[in-house]
Parts: sequence; structure tokens; C-alpha cells
Amino acid sequence: MINTQDNRRNQLYQLLGDLPERTRPISAILLRESVEPDYILEKLLLDLNGIEPVPAYFVRPKNATHKLPTILYNHSHGGNYHLGKEELLIGNSYLFSPPYAVELTRNGYAALCIDAWAFGERSHTTESAIFKRMLWNGQVLWGMMVYDNLRALDYLVSRPDVDANRIGTLGMSMGSTMSWWIAALDTRIKVCVDICCLTDFDTMVETNSLDLHGVYYYVPKLLKYFTTAEINALIAPRPHLSLAGLQDPLTPVAGLDKIDAELKKIYTAANATDYWKLFRSNSGHIETAEMRKEVMLWLNRFLCE
Repeated sequence: MINTQDNRRNQLYQLLGDLPERTRPISAILLRESVEPDYILEKLLLDLNGIEPVPAYFVRPKNATHKLPTILYNHSHGGNYHLGKEELLIGNSYLFSPPYAVELTRNGYAALCIDAWAFGERSHTTESAIFKRMLWNGQVLWGMMVYDNLRALDYLVSRPDVDANRIGTLGMSMGSTMSWWIAALDTRIKVCVDICCLTDFDTMVETNSLDLHGVYYYVPKLLKYFTTAEINALIAPRPHLSLAGLQDPLTPVAGLDKIDAELKKIYTAANATDYWKLFRSNSGHIETAEMRKEVMLWLNRFLCE
């Protein structure tokens, strides 16, 4: 019997445009494996969507002999179209150091990051051109991005070195939004961590801040059926940590207050009060040292038990 959350997940997924079949075969080619100072690095070429290959990085701790808790890492936007999955390895100007490839593998995690459409090795076409072409074909850029990450999750659970019962997702900015979307849509994500992009849609309209987010962010008809809190409610009662800067114009405080209040009610009703946390920092659109500490404490608490 399909429960109410599953019905809502299906409804949310249907808003994402004409997507490839979720059941189509996927495959991976290992292009290179190297021993780096802090981890083993695999460069992969994934066939996830049947339209264009998806370059990816997979990192794992050295000398690991058991199934690993694993993070599906979602890179940010920031106009850094050249960067993409490289963010996992080298970080970004608004991310705390060390880069997450180092941070995660030092703590016993593996991690996968793919190039999103228009980023990294997929930056051969501009974001706006991709958006327009997809729109003509009944597709939604955000939907295709989400689809690729959900299929990347399919790839992760197929790996013998990944513990399929201990997969989390993490990202900053655009990667933050991807984290809570894929966690809402797929219960195989056991832990969600999003940094600096939990935005209440209605508050964005009220504060005239729509142009602070890229065109990828907008999904046709979304506001007819979902608020931000209602999407995030689909993650409950799984552990969910959101981190926000109180001086960040991309996430107006009034919207944070609204989402926080609604999710507290939902997690309390599910007897999972301690599984939702909104960590607020007196900072802007940046991951602070305090945020990084909270991220790792949360992951270690819920994925290393």
C-alpha cells in the first residue's frame, strides 16, 4: 500500500518534466585510479541518462577493507561552470578547508560527486542554452539535474565497497538544494545535510529575491503543489541538518523561521525531535568553521553508529 509520503514524492517527481526512465540500465567506466596523499581517487565516466556521459569522482579512504558509509556530494553553482565535481577535491572560496574529499575520507567515508549539466566537463554548452533547449522538449533543467543525482545514487548502491544502508547527501548552495530535493525523493538517503540554501519560496517572492537564484532553480507549477517545508517534510523522520547564515540574502530569515517552525512540528509528531536541526550562523553565504564542525558531528552521529 502506498503511503501519503510516497504519493507526495510521486507528485513532486512528476513536476520535474519529461525524464528518462528510472529503470533504464546505467553503467560506469573507470578511467583512472590514483593514490592521493589522503585518499584513493577514481575518475569515472557514468552513463546515467542515455543522453550524454556524466563525468564523476569517487574517493575512498586508503586501505579500507569493509563497506563504507558514503556521501553523495553535490557541488555548488557560484557561476563557476568550469569547476563542477572538482569542488569535492579542491574546495571553493566559500567553503571551509580542507576540501570535503579530504575531510570525509579522513573520517572514514567514501564520496561521489558528478558534474551537473553545464558544469565541469559538461560545460560545453551554457546553462541558459541547455535550459531553453530542454524547455522546448518538455524537460526541466532542474529535473534533469535531479534525475542524474538519483541515478548516481543507483550507481552507489551497486558498488560492493559502499554500505547501502549508510548513504548521506551533502552540498553547499546549489548543492544544498540538491541535497534536500534528492533526500525528499529517495528514502535510500539516510542523512541529509544542506548548507546555505534552504529557501522558502513564498518568502523569496515577498522579498523580491528571485533573481538571486539561477534559472536552474525554477520548476514549473511547483508553487501550486508544494512549499519548501512540504518538500523537506518528505525527509522526515530521517536525520536532517540545515545550516544557514543569518546575513545570507539567498535565504531570508523570515523564510528560515517559517520552515524551521513547520519541520519542528513534523519531527515532534514523528517522535524524532532530535533528528531535525537548523544551525544558524551570524554569517553570509559561506561555510564557517562552526558549520563544518556541525556537519561532521551530524554525519558521524547518524552514519557511523
